Amino acid sequence: MKELAVELFGIEFQNPVMVASGTFGYGEEYSDLISISELGAFVTKTITLEPRPGNRPPRIVETSSGMLNSIGLANVGVEEFICSKWPWIRRNRGDARVIANIGGRSVAEFSRMARRISGLDGVDGIEVNLSCPNVEEGGVSKLSRLGRIGEIIRAVCDQTDLPVISKLSPNLLLDIEGMAVEAVESGSRGISLINTLMGMDVDVESRRPVLGNVTGGLSGPAILPVGLFAVKKVADAVDVPVIGIGGITSHRDALKYLIVGASAVQIGTANFTNPLVCREVIRGLEAYVRDHRFESISSLTGSLIE
Repeated sequence: MKELAVELFGIEFQNPVMVASGTFGYGEEYSDLISISELGAFVTKTITLEPRPGNRPPRIVETSSGMLNSIGLANVGVEEFICSKWPWIRRNRGDARVIANIGGRSVAEFSRMARRISGLDGVDGIEVNLSCPNVEEGGVSKLSRLGRIGEIIRAVCDQTDLPVISKLSPNLLLDIEGMAVEAVESGSRGISLINTLMGMDVDVESRRPVLGNVTGGLSGPAILPVGLFAVKKVADAVDVPVIGIGGITSHRDALKYLIVGASAVQIGTANFTNPLVCREVIRGLEAYVRDHRFESISSLTGSLIE
């Protein structure tokens, strides 16, 4: 449906629905249920320079209003990704865009990752993970500070001509506008937010944390209002596309993000409970645009009436 097409960073996306990094694996896991070709964009699981085993288990636990995870950026590393994952993505992407999400422990690692990923034919953008809460001291979350964000984004932009998108953390919500402005001034052509909120849970019988890493990231329906708040603040502060993430389980949730200022959305935790949720959201958006007689889905971006 052409009314769902959106233009971001000078690139046309067939619809504004993406999968959030880390919630769709490398696409193969869901291929018997939904094709990545249906998406506006497929966002990879975070890729790092070297393979990472991740945090000790248990690493995922369901909560009454979502999910806690402490995966710790477990991934195969960039060289294995290129050898074993990238060929499948290229074959099956169809008209969907592909955004590679990258992580690093230092500015130098982010720079090297950007250069390596930029060499792949078919990558449409790079999402820089500045917001993972589940890595050890010195990891990505410790780099998500004013002053460091600009340094990282400049280093990434120096190594690529691809659009760079900065993924920001809600755990520094009071600084979120400043973080976004710094990222944009340093070369970021888009902002995606939010990542998970810090949280934990306890087994009352053993009196021990239920996660092996003690704390983790809370995602799911509980964080939708926080995501909307953050997107509204950032969309008002920067003049680049904002991608809304957090708690989306239906097309109505996606519409809320668009209305407060997002140009596109990413769906994460809902994929675990309903692997067809992205397809359902796309169809729901189609019906909404048709029933309300909008010329395009882009007409909704920032249409909040205050």
